[in-house]
Amino acid sequence: MIKLKLEKDIIVKRMDGIESEIADLNKLAEKSLSEFTTGDGWKLAQFHLHRALEGVFNIGSHILSRIPGATATQYKEIALKLAEFHIVPKEYAEKKLVEMAKYRNRLVHFYAEVSPEELYKIIKENLGDFNIFLSSVKKVLTDPQQFDLEVE
Repeated sequence: MIKLKLEKDIIVKRMDGIESEIADLNKLAEKSLSEFTTGDGWKLAQFHLHRALEGVFNIGSHILSRIPGATATQYKEIALKLAEFHIVPKEYAEKKLVEMAKYRNRLVHFYAEVSPEELYKIIKENLGDFNIFLSSVKKVLTDPQQFDLEVE
């Protein structure tokens, strides 16, 4: 059986993209709630948050595709499989990553129901959740053997 290697260049590019989206979200979080909700800030926040979440689950799917029996088709399933194979901490996957998957689906399928206030709260309080994911992926890239993986 041929073992597929992680494509480091692709993963790093997506990680850079997530970090860029988070930087833009942090700038938007500096605005007052009033300024955020009356201008285009909240629309931009939807865009940047959606792109950051897509990056997380694209990376997660890529990693899982290199582990026999670990493929997942739904975003929530990706979150839980990443914990099952020790890519991310279990508690983080169950409490944060699953919620991120649900919110990604909310942004895509129920975008008309997303309020500026809820989005503002998320970018003020939850952007640190991305750092845990990025740190976990960096560990995989630095020491792939620990996860029975190989990197190109």
